[in-house]
Amino acid sequence: MSGPMAKATVATAVTGESEGRGARMLILLVEDEPADAHLLRVALREGRVEAEVEHVVDGREALEYLRRQGGRFRSARRPDLILLDLNMPRMDGREFLTGIKEDESLRSIPVVVLSTSAVERDVLAARRLGAADYIVKTADVGVFIDDIRRLGEHWSRAALLAHNGKRTAIVVEGMEKRK
Repeated sequence: MSGPMAKATVATAVTGESEGRGARMLILLVEDEPADAHLLRVALREGRVEAEVEHVVDGREALEYLRRQGGRFRSARRPDLILLDLNMPRMDGREFLTGIKEDESLRSIPVVVLSTSAVERDVLAARRLGAADYIVKTADVGVFIDDIRRLGEHWSRAALLAHNGKRTAIVVEGMEKRK
């Protein structure tokens, strides 16, 4: 095949996206509470956020996923966004934020904290540790769905721009090699 479609197919394969994924955002959810993980999936669906969700239960498991350690995560894909609970066993969200921001290969992945705490010092501490945003898990499901919808709109656009930038760079590089 030749022409623009061939270039797009090559670019998709090179960026690591699966053919069916297209521009869907990949979210790594780091959440130890099954009910909260379920609520987030419902909020994504109700908010019409086009995303795939990979779920791990604590910060240690999240780092293993991101570093593709162990058999379970050997073929893990790099997420476009990490949604992070703060209070978890083994390694909590604060320790995870510190670890990811110290890792050169991972620090560019945006992390959004999801927490029941609306205390200003918690929000500021998460920001100081490198969180890109902070969303309070409110008891009002409608408000939470709206917050997740807005989060999805913003980060989906950012992921699409990043993927398109990679595709454009690959296509331009391929065109330059042919000259």
